[in-house]
Amino acid sequence: MPNLETSLKECLSSIDGATAAALVDHTSGMALGTLGGSKEFDLEVAAAGNTDVVRAKLRTIEHLGLKEEIEDILITLDTQYHLIRLIKGRAGQGLFFYLVLDSGRANLAMARHQLRKIESELEI
Repeated sequence: MPNLETSLKECLSSIDGATAAALVDHTSGMALGTLGGSKEFDLEVAAAGNTDVVRAKLRTIEHLGLKEEIEDILITLDTQYHLIRLIKGRAGQGLFFYLVLDSGRANLAMARHQLRKIESELEI
């Protein structure tokens, strides 16, 4: 079973168009690990900011009384996809993967599939 560092490396090496990846605790907003990003794209800031997205969606689901779990959240920008995947199981409670993709190079369906696989193999 891969650890956090290995999983983040696998995100960037096995997912076409991936430019940054993080594992984030949405209860605290802290990134447990990051890989990628640039001077123009502060991955720590983006990861922390996306905790608000996750919290808002979880609250909305609760207020609606839905008996559903979030699989992933997709945000599309002009040149990027931002994919948020909540970690399933007790060990991953409160954690999510945050993946940034170049929309011109990425295959979104394959990225979702590969991220699901990486998440299922992650050992926390």
